[in-house]
Formats: sequence, C-alpha cells, structure tokens
Amino acid sequence: MLPTLALAVAVSAEPVHQMTIDTSGSNGHISEHIYGHFAEHLGRGIYDGFWKKDANGDYIIRDDVVATLKELGVPNLRWPGGCFADYYFWEHGIGPKDQRPTVVNNLWGGVTEDNSVGTHEFMDLVAELETEPIVVGNVGSGSVEDMANWWQYINHPGESPMAKLRRENGRDEPWKVRFWGVGNESWGCGGHMRPEYYADLYRRFATFLHAYGDVKPFRIATGPAGGDYNWTEVVMERAGRMIDGIDLHHYTLDGSWSTHKGQAVNFDEGGWYRLMGRAMEMDELITNHKAIMDAHDPEKRVWLIVGEWGTWHEQEEGSIPGFLYQQNTLRDALSASVTLDIFHQHLDRVKMANIAQTVNVLQAMILTDGERMLRTPTFHTFDLYKPHREATALPYELDRGEYKYDGEEGEPLPAISATASINDAGRIHLSLTNIDPNEARTVEVQFADGKKLKVKEARILTADAMNARNTFDAPDALVPSAFKGAKFAKGKLVVKLPAKSLVTIGLE
Repeated sequence: MLPTLALAVAVSAEPVHQMTIDTSGSNGHISEHIYGHFAEHLGRGIYDGFWKKDANGDYIIRDDVVATLKELGVPNLRWPGGCFADYYFWEHGIGPKDQRPTVVNNLWGGVTEDNSVGTHEFMDLVAELETEPIVVGNVGSGSVEDMANWWQYINHPGESPMAKLRRENGRDEPWKVRFWGVGNESWGCGGHMRPEYYADLYRRFATFLHAYGDVKPFRIATGPAGGDYNWTEVVMERAGRMIDGIDLHHYTLDGSWSTHKGQAVNFDEGGWYRLMGRAMEMDELITNHKAIMDAHDPEKRVWLIVGEWGTWHEQEEGSIPGFLYQQNTLRDALSASVTLDIFHQHLDRVKMANIAQTVNVLQAMILTDGERMLRTPTFHTFDLYKPHREATALPYELDRGEYKYDGEEGEPLPAISATASINDAGRIHLSLTNIDPNEARTVEVQFADGKKLKVKEARILTADAMNARNTFDAPDALVPSAFKGAKFAKGKLVVKLPAKSLVTIGLE
C-alpha cells in the first residue's frame, strides 16, 4: 500500500494552472499574414529548395514542395531577400535565361548566382502557391530609377516602357503586387546607414512608387534590429507619414552573434532554457517599439511587421559554409508557438510576420535532400495554429506558472503559453504550450460567460527527447497525434499537458 500512496502523492503534486477565457470579447483580428514566409537567394532555399533541375538541366518548381506548402497554407512570401535584396538587380533576372548575366553571391557562400530564378519565375511560384508576394527592392546598391522601373514592370497595366518590356518577356497582364519593401536591414548589410540618413532615403525612394490602376503600394520601411529603439524613433518621426509598415528583425539564439550561436541538435537543458527565454524577449521588443510608434501614429495606421524571426543556430556540420542549413527540433517548434502567442497579444500593431526561412535555411518548414523532402517540427507548429488564422483573438487570464533550470542564472520563465480564438463559424480553438521539459502540468479552463462546449478535436506535438526531430530516414518521427487529455469536468475544461508539448483543441 505504501508505494501506491507515494505514487498518488506524486501525481497530485502536478502543477495546476487556472485559465479563464472571455468568449464574447475580442483582443483583435489575427491576420493570416502573421503566418508569412520568406524565400531568399541563400544556400539551398531557392535552388534545390523551391526549384530543382530537370533532365535538361533547367530549373523547374518542385511540385512536392509546393503541394506540401499548400497543405499548410502560405499567406505571403517575401523575396528576394534578406541581405540579397540590396545586392539584387532585377534586370539581370528577366529575359532569355541563356542571356542573363551571372553574379557571385558573396553574402552567402560565395556561389555563382546565374539568375535562373527572377521576377517571372518567382511570380509563377506565387501563383502555384496561391499566395501573396512581398517584393523587397534594392536601396543599398540600387537607384531610385531601378526600383521605380521594377515597380512599373511588375504593376503597370497600360502602355509604358517597363510594361512593354514585360510583355516582350511573355507576360501581358501586371501581377498586381502591393507589398513592397524599400530596402532591407539598411542599418547593416543593406548599407550600414544611420536612421537619419535612411529616413531621408526612404522618403525619396517611396515617392516614386506610384499607384497603378487599382494597385496602391503598401510601402514597408526597414525597421530596427531587435532593441534598437532609436531607429524606430527616428524613422517614424522623419518618415512615418509615408510608411505603411515598419519591418522589425529579431532572431532567437542560444549563444551570441560574435562567438557561437549554439547547436541545433546537441544541446542540454541549459540550451533549452536559454532559447525559450530569448524567444520570450519578443514580447518586450514589440511592447517598446509599439510605444514609440503610438507616439507618432496614435491612429495605429502603420503596421509593425516582424519581417524576419526564428531560431538561428550554427549550421549543420558538413553543410556548405554560408548556406545556413540547420536541423529543426521540438525546441524550435515550441519556441515558434511561444512567439506566435506573443504576436497574438499585440494585434493592434502586429499584422504581418515572416519566419526565416521556408526551405533549407534557418528555421525552415521543409528540408530537402535531392528528391527527398521532410516536414520539420516547426511546420507542424504552423499547422496546429492554422485554426487561429483570420479568427478573433479571445481575451483570457492565465496562471502561467514558472519553469526554471537551476543550472543557469536568470529569472524563472512562464511555463505555459496560450492563444484562444473564435472563428466566424463560432468554433473556439485553444492552443497551449508547456515549455517545461520535465514536468507535466494541468490547465483548468473556465469560460467566463458559462458557455457550454464540447471537445470536437484535439492534437498534440510532443516527444520524449528535447531534441526530437525528423530525418530523411525517419521523416515522420515527430508529428502531431490525437490528444486525449482534454475533458470537461464540473464545468471546466481540464487539459493535462505533458512536459514539452503543444496542444491545439477545437471546441463547439
């Protein structure tokens, strides 16, 4: 009897967290564009990622990658960079492929870029994905005329020099691209500019992006790097009235930029704890940048766009230097769910975000190896969050508890992260993440208006190992499965979250 009693005590000691959801309230609209993606001419993201060579040696779109991404749903795709955007001359990527000039991609691996994928090819990909393009123009090494001509080439519906050139290259109708980045990381690889200089340059470039037909440019300014609040202050003060979106970039590292960024797979609990804490720093960054934006734009017209985010590890041993190819584990998946939850808490400003990147680069959705392909754990996080897209975020109160790894300095982290939403059909979805890698936790959910609901579906992403992942030999080692740990009892939804897990529950 004594061993049984000891077991009962251990089970009863599992932390219990109280949550109350207001199903009649609203914390804002969850735009699908928050779930955007990024495709840069970097490593094997474009060539051997979205495209592959056919029997004739010509690049063609990979049908398997497109079909898989259509399962997930890609609301937007940012291209051609990234840092590459400010080295990219669009004229090199149009016309007959055998006449296109080559260039050395000194930024990423020193490989030769033959410009096989240019404007027409990218727009073909966008059409197949049924997504919306975000084009980033070259401010760092290009001219106002270059950008204005590219905008005209893509969007002019009538008679114009660039529309004529587009038609000569086989495209009659304009593509009607509205999202347009005016440079990328102008504080760094895009020119190492001061914010005062960039703000004036932005005003100049943006002036020549004219509305064509029913297409009005949505002009996205280079935003800050992480906590560079002065950048936001200066750019909003000097150019805010001409800006539609400002582009914040922030990566999550288990290390530092100058020494070692941390390993994607070979990490201990300290590495888990540090990465989760740094993912949560996104909340402070957004809060502070929002405050600056509010002072200059109290109507909240300008979007805060998190144009590059995700985990950045040391690239895999044996991969080509500068290609930024990294594995993707359960740790990456849960850091992504925590980050998406933070975005959902700032919907008054955060209307768009782009995880970096989609295929074979950094925190990718898909990895390829020749003809083989796999979905990463982060792909499955995005899949579990699909029900929240274009839904209304519901207000909630949550006892998040604490998770602390004693082997590391620092404050305890909130153990539980969450998003609750209701869609137009009245179905409620609740996503809960338990970042504690050791301890299961129970969340008792009460609905403030007494709404009577039933669990209609529930899925979970979890594993025994912190570094669980999918490989080309075992592509489905870590996938969502049916979740049986959510039941109503005494008017509350009781959710038993295993350690290191993400759960999404559908309720009606």
